[in-house]
Amino acid sequence: MKIVPAREFDLKREVEYGTPEQNETVRRIVSDLRREGDAALLRYTEQLDRTKLTAAELRVPQEELQAAYSAVEPSFVTAIRQAAANIRAFHEKQKRNSWMDWQPDGSLLGQVIRPLKRVGVYVPGGKAAYPSSVLMNVIPAQVAGVPEIVLVTPPSTNGGEGINPYILVAAAEAGVSEMYRVGGAQAIAALAYGTESIAPVDKICGPGNIYVALAKREVYGAVDIDSIAGPSEIVVLADDTANPVYVAADLLSQAEHDEMASAILVTNSATLAEAVQGEVQRQLEVLPRRDIAAASVEQYGAIIVVDSIDEGIDVVNRLAPEHLEIMVQEPMAYAGRIENAGAIFLGPYSSEPVGDYFAGPNHIIPTNGTARFSSPVDVDDFIKKSSLIYYSKEALLKNGAAIIELARHEGLEGHARAIAVRLEQEGKAESDNG
Repeated sequence: MKIVPAREFDLKREVEYGTPEQNETVRRIVSDLRREGDAALLRYTEQLDRTKLTAAELRVPQEELQAAYSAVEPSFVTAIRQAAANIRAFHEKQKRNSWMDWQPDGSLLGQVIRPLKRVGVYVPGGKAAYPSSVLMNVIPAQVAGVPEIVLVTPPSTNGGEGINPYILVAAAEAGVSEMYRVGGAQAIAALAYGTESIAPVDKICGPGNIYVALAKREVYGAVDIDSIAGPSEIVVLADDTANPVYVAADLLSQAEHDEMASAILVTNSATLAEAVQGEVQRQLEVLPRRDIAAASVEQYGAIIVVDSIDEGIDVVNRLAPEHLEIMVQEPMAYAGRIENAGAIFLGPYSSEPVGDYFAGPNHIIPTNGTARFSSPVDVDDFIKKSSLIYYSKEALLKNGAAIIELARHEGLEGHARAIAVRLEQEGKAESDNG
């Protein structure tokens, strides 16, 4: 893991747009699904996932979810239930209510908040199984009041036989009642446009591989999506009080996700920098996903040495990381100065996996520096808002001339006349009554 001064560091992270061949493949799959429905869904499932299904076998029955409990440890069930309770409690605090405000002139202004009707959740099944992602997508939608939540996941997880039982148990614990064994771009297209077996949704959320990401981008507009997620990222801001063993372990916790994941230490201590550099290499030797983590550290990892923690904060805000850990003597003193970060972890015991799995905040967080303008998934992602306007006669007579003025300056005479006819009619009526 290279050590570099801040002035020499430049992490170039770009949104993955895929190769021309990948984009063409996704467009073809989406087009075929729109045109052929189940027939295309089953054909691509057999071709790409090497699983031959009938339409009747697409939906995962509740009995299969319940049977999965016998294939997992009781300790996992206990842990997933505790995590679900924490996630639900955190997201319950985000709920918003509709509101209305009566004006003195008799007008009413307000906002009506409603949940989306139907949401699709994609759970990946490629290099690893992520039951925690089930909770992080489903529970906020439930808290928002979404009445229909449908989950899709590839028919075989990580090349094994069938869906990973831990995903099935997580789905059961989250209360999923509609689940299908389909994955890839074909699953995204099915959720967006519907087939004979799967009704279309209003929004699709959840991570996936490049084909899933490209498919989400392809169908955006027909449905909403959460984001186009990039590789995982962690930045640790630390001073000489930080434990190098903890810092190295946390950097590798993200590096093991993907060869393109980014793990960066920002520190004002040359001593800590050297200690973490050695500790990363030591821990890599015994890490099960060593090859993945080593490639990540080599290509996108760095230890940035700054002159002060103040300079380190500037670096952090420029990087706008997905995950930020602050391991300094007084971490709370610096939290308010962080402008750009998806999730902020304070102190030596707030390791990033605490947030990934258990504490309660969502682990679906903006990547690729998009924390500059976006936020973690929360309840607001599963609601829609309508403005409410009831204008009284008094208000229209008082403000009509100003509305007409603005409309005519924009060259929209039809807008102006829609107000003018009311002023004429109501003014005439008042004159007649007078």
